[in-house]
Amino acid sequence: MKKLLCFGHRGAAGHAPENTLTSVETAIALGADWIEIDVYLVDGELVVFHDARLERTTNGQGYLEKQSLDYLRTLDAGEGERIPLLREVLERVDHRVGINIELKGAHTAAATARQLDLYLSASGGNWEQFLISSFNHHELRLVKQLRPQLRTGVLIYCLPLDYARMAEALGAYSIHPSCEFLNRSLVIDAHQRGLKVFPYTVNDEETLAQMKALEVDGVFTDYPELVSGVGRG
Repeated sequence: MKKLLCFGHRGAAGHAPENTLTSVETAIALGADWIEIDVYLVDGELVVFHDARLERTTNGQGYLEKQSLDYLRTLDAGEGERIPLLREVLERVDHRVGINIELKGAHTAAATARQLDLYLSASGGNWEQFLISSFNHHELRLVKQLRPQLRTGVLIYCLPLDYARMAEALGAYSIHPSCEFLNRSLVIDAHQRGLKVFPYTVNDEETLAQMKALEVDGVFTDYPELVSGVGRG
Protein backbone atom coordinates (compact mmCIF):
# COMPACT_ATOMS: atom_id res chain seq x y z
CA MET A 1 0.00 0.00 0.00
CA LYS A 2 1.39 3.42 -0.96
CA LYS A 3 2.17 5.96 1.73
CA LEU A 4 -0.44 8.68 2.18
CA LEU A 5 1.46 11.96 2.24
CA CYS A 6 0.68 14.37 5.07
CA PHE A 7 0.59 18.10 4.28
CA GLY A 8 0.57 20.27 7.39
CA HIS A 9 -2.04 22.92 6.53
CA ARG A 10 -0.60 26.38 7.28
CA GLY A 11 1.85 24.43 9.42
CA ALA A 12 -0.20 22.73 12.09
CA ALA A 13 -3.08 25.19 12.27
CA GLY A 14 -5.03 23.04 14.72
CA HIS A 15 -2.27 23.37 17.31
CA ALA A 16 -0.53 26.72 16.80
CA PRO A 17 -1.19 30.10 15.16
CA GLU A 18 -1.42 29.39 11.45
CA ASN A 19 1.39 30.26 9.04
CA THR A 20 3.85 31.01 11.85
CA LEU A 21 7.27 29.53 12.56
CA THR A 22 5.88 27.74 15.62
CA SER A 23 3.11 26.23 13.51
CA VAL A 24 5.70 25.01 11.00
CA GLU A 25 7.86 23.46 13.73
CA THR A 26 4.82 21.81 15.30
CA ALA A 27 3.83 20.23 11.99
CA ILE A 28 7.31 18.80 11.51
CA ALA A 29 7.31 17.43 15.06
CA LEU A 30 3.93 15.79 14.40
CA GLY A 31 5.22 13.92 11.37
CA ALA A 32 4.15 16.04 8.40
CA ASP A 33 5.86 15.15 5.13
CA TRP A 34 5.13 18.58 3.70
CA ILE A 35 4.35 22.02 5.09
CA GLU A 36 1.77 24.17 3.30
CA ILE A 37 2.05 27.95 3.61
CA ASP A 38 0.56 30.97 1.82
CA VAL A 39 2.40 34.00 0.46
CA TYR A 40 1.73 37.61 -0.54
CA LEU A 41 4.23 40.15 -1.87
CA VAL A 42 4.65 43.30 0.24
CA ASP A 43 7.42 45.88 -0.27
CA GLY A 44 9.41 43.39 -2.31
CA GLU A 45 9.29 40.65 0.35
CA LEU A 46 7.18 37.49 0.36
CA VAL A 47 5.22 37.37 3.61
CA VAL A 48 3.58 34.19 4.89
CA PHE A 49 -0.11 34.87 5.48
CA HIS A 50 -3.44 33.46 4.34
CA ASP A 51 -6.20 36.08 4.43
CA ALA A 52 -6.49 39.21 2.32
CA ARG A 53 -7.28 41.11 5.54
CA LEU A 54 -5.43 41.12 8.84
CA GLU A 55 -8.21 41.00 11.43
CA ARG A 56 -8.90 37.26 11.78
CA THR A 57 -5.41 36.16 12.79
CA THR A 58 -3.60 39.30 13.98
CA ASN A 59 -4.12 42.44 16.06
CA GLY A 60 -3.81 44.51 12.89
CA GLN A 61 -6.45 46.01 10.62
CA GLY A 62 -6.99 46.44 6.91
CA TYR A 63 -5.86 44.72 3.75
CA LEU A 64 -2.46 43.09 4.05
CA GLU A 65 -1.23 44.21 0.63
CA LYS A 66 -1.99 47.85 1.46
CA GLN A 67 0.24 47.87 4.54
CA SER A 68 3.97 48.43 4.83
CA LEU A 69 6.25 45.54 5.63
CA ASP A 70 7.45 47.42 8.71
CA TYR A 71 3.87 47.61 10.03
CA LEU A 72 3.19 43.92 9.34
CA ARG A 73 6.32 42.94 11.23
CA THR A 74 5.03 44.66 14.38
CA LEU A 75 1.81 42.64 14.52
CA ASP A 76 0.98 39.77 16.84
CA ALA A 77 -0.04 36.80 14.68
CA GLY A 78 -1.25 34.87 17.74
CA GLU A 79 0.43 33.86 21.00
CA GLY A 80 3.18 36.40 20.48
CA GLU A 81 4.14 35.07 17.05
CA ARG A 82 5.11 37.39 14.19
CA ILE A 83 4.16 37.18 10.54
CA PRO A 84 7.17 35.41 9.00
CA LEU A 85 8.84 36.00 5.67
CA LEU A 86 9.12 33.16 3.18
CA ARG A 87 12.91 33.20 3.48
CA GLU A 88 12.60 32.72 7.24
CA VAL A 89 10.38 29.67 6.75
CA LEU A 90 12.81 28.23 4.20
CA GLU A 91 15.70 28.68 6.62
CA ARG A 92 13.74 27.17 9.50
CA VAL A 93 12.60 24.10 7.57
CA ASP A 94 16.15 23.58 6.28
CA HIS A 95 15.29 20.72 3.89
CA ARG A 96 13.68 18.61 6.66
CA VAL A 97 10.34 18.35 4.82
CA GLY A 98 8.82 19.50 1.55
CA ILE A 99 7.28 22.96 1.30
CA ASN A 100 4.05 23.67 -0.58
CA ILE A 101 3.90 27.40 -1.28
CA GLU A 102 0.45 28.67 -2.18
CA LEU A 103 0.54 31.87 -4.25
CA LYS A 104 -2.17 34.14 -2.84
CA GLY A 105 -1.37 37.63 -4.02
CA ALA A 106 -0.43 39.33 -7.28
CA HIS A 107 3.12 39.07 -8.64
CA THR A 108 4.00 36.22 -6.29
CA ALA A 109 5.13 33.79 -9.01
CA ALA A 110 8.21 35.71 -10.10
CA ALA A 111 9.11 36.69 -6.55
CA THR A 112 8.82 33.09 -5.35
CA ALA A 113 10.98 31.81 -8.21
CA ARG A 114 13.68 34.36 -7.31
CA GLN A 115 13.50 33.50 -3.60
CA LEU A 116 13.88 29.79 -4.28
CA ASP A 117 16.85 30.50 -6.56
CA LEU A 118 18.57 32.32 -3.72
CA TYR A 119 17.73 29.65 -1.17
CA LEU A 120 18.88 26.70 -3.26
CA SER A 121 22.09 28.39 -4.37
CA ALA A 122 22.94 29.14 -0.73
CA SER A 123 21.85 25.91 0.91
CA GLY A 124 21.88 23.19 -1.75
CA GLY A 125 18.92 20.89 -2.10
CA ASN A 126 16.75 20.49 -5.17
CA TRP A 127 13.58 21.80 -6.75
CA GLU A 128 11.63 18.66 -5.84
CA GLN A 129 11.49 19.91 -2.25
CA PHE A 130 8.95 22.48 -3.44
CA LEU A 131 5.40 22.42 -4.76
CA ILE A 132 3.83 25.69 -5.92
CA SER A 133 0.04 25.85 -5.83
CA SER A 134 -2.66 28.43 -6.47
CA PHE A 135 -6.23 29.07 -7.52
CA ASN A 136 -4.73 31.69 -9.87
CA HIS A 137 -3.95 30.00 -13.17
CA HIS A 138 -2.04 33.04 -14.45
CA GLU A 139 0.46 32.84 -11.59
CA LEU A 140 0.81 29.06 -12.06
CA ARG A 141 1.50 29.47 -15.78
CA LEU A 142 4.06 32.16 -15.05
CA VAL A 143 5.95 30.23 -12.39
CA LYS A 144 6.10 27.22 -14.73
CA GLN A 145 7.43 29.42 -17.54
CA LEU A 146 10.05 30.95 -15.26
CA ARG A 147 11.14 27.68 -13.62
CA PRO A 148 9.95 24.65 -15.64
CA GLN A 149 11.55 22.34 -13.09
CA LEU A 150 9.14 23.47 -10.37
CA ARG A 151 6.18 21.23 -9.61
CA THR A 152 2.83 23.00 -9.56
CA GLY A 153 -0.56 22.15 -8.08
CA VAL A 154 -3.96 23.47 -9.14
CA LEU A 155 -6.33 24.33 -6.29
CA ILE A 156 -9.96 23.47 -7.00
CA TYR A 157 -12.96 24.59 -4.94
CA CYS A 158 -15.79 22.98 -6.93
CA LEU A 159 -16.15 19.94 -9.18
CA PRO A 160 -14.80 20.90 -12.64
CA LEU A 161 -16.93 19.89 -15.60
CA ASP A 162 -13.79 18.77 -17.42
CA TYR A 163 -12.40 17.09 -14.29
CA ALA A 164 -8.58 17.39 -14.31
CA ARG A 165 -8.15 18.49 -17.92
CA MET A 166 -7.26 22.09 -17.04
CA ALA A 167 -4.59 20.97 -14.58
CA GLU A 168 -3.03 18.77 -17.24
CA ALA A 169 -3.10 21.67 -19.71
CA LEU A 170 -1.27 23.83 -17.16
CA GLY A 171 1.49 21.24 -16.90
CA ALA A 172 0.65 20.65 -13.25
CA TYR A 173 2.02 17.91 -11.03
CA SER A 174 -1.10 17.68 -8.85
CA ILE A 175 -4.63 18.84 -8.17
CA HIS A 176 -5.70 20.07 -4.73
CA PRO A 177 -9.50 19.73 -4.53
CA SER A 178 -11.76 20.38 -1.56
CA CYS A 179 -12.53 17.10 0.20
CA GLU A 180 -16.17 18.24 0.40
CA PHE A 181 -16.89 17.49 -3.26
CA LEU A 182 -14.11 15.11 -4.29
CA ASN A 183 -15.41 11.94 -5.92
CA ARG A 184 -13.95 8.81 -7.46
CA SER A 185 -14.45 10.05 -11.03
CA LEU A 186 -12.21 13.07 -10.44
CA VAL A 187 -9.53 10.94 -8.75
CA ILE A 188 -9.55 8.40 -11.58
CA ASP A 189 -9.44 11.12 -14.25
CA ALA A 190 -6.54 12.87 -12.52
CA HIS A 191 -4.56 9.65 -12.11
CA GLN A 192 -5.14 8.73 -15.75
CA ARG A 193 -3.62 12.10 -16.67
CA GLY A 194 -0.59 11.40 -14.49
CA LEU A 195 -1.61 13.86 -11.78
CA LYS A 196 -1.40 13.41 -8.02
CA VAL A 197 -4.49 14.15 -5.90
CA PHE A 198 -4.06 16.04 -2.62
CA PRO A 199 -7.43 17.08 -1.11
CA TYR A 200 -7.94 19.70 1.62
CA THR A 201 -8.74 20.02 4.56
CA VAL A 202 -9.02 16.61 6.27
CA ASN A 203 -9.46 17.06 10.02
CA ASP A 204 -11.29 13.97 11.30
CA GLU A 205 -11.05 10.19 11.12
CA GLU A 206 -14.23 9.77 9.07
CA THR A 207 -13.10 12.14 6.33
CA LEU A 208 -9.63 10.60 6.34
CA ALA A 209 -11.15 7.14 5.82
CA GLN A 210 -13.22 8.49 2.92
CA MET A 211 -10.13 9.99 1.27
CA LYS A 212 -8.19 6.75 1.70
CA ALA A 213 -11.06 4.84 0.10
CA LEU A 214 -10.84 7.19 -2.90
CA GLU A 215 -7.12 6.33 -3.16
CA VAL A 216 -5.85 9.89 -3.02
CA ASP A 217 -2.10 10.45 -2.80
CA GLY A 218 -2.02 12.72 0.24
CA VAL A 219 -4.14 15.10 2.30
CA PHE A 220 -3.91 18.55 3.83
CA THR A 221 -4.73 18.65 7.53
CA ASP A 222 -4.62 21.05 10.48
CA TYR A 223 -3.73 18.03 12.63
CA PRO A 224 -0.73 16.20 11.10
CA GLU A 225 -0.82 13.46 13.76
CA LEU A 226 -4.19 12.36 12.34
CA VAL A 227 -2.36 11.16 9.23
CA SER A 228 1.13 10.43 10.53
CA GLY A 229 0.06 8.70 13.74
CA VAL A 230 2.81 10.49 15.69
CA GLY A 231 1.98 10.60 19.39
CA ARG A 232 -1.21 8.59 18.97
CA GLY A 233 -1.95 5.24 20.58
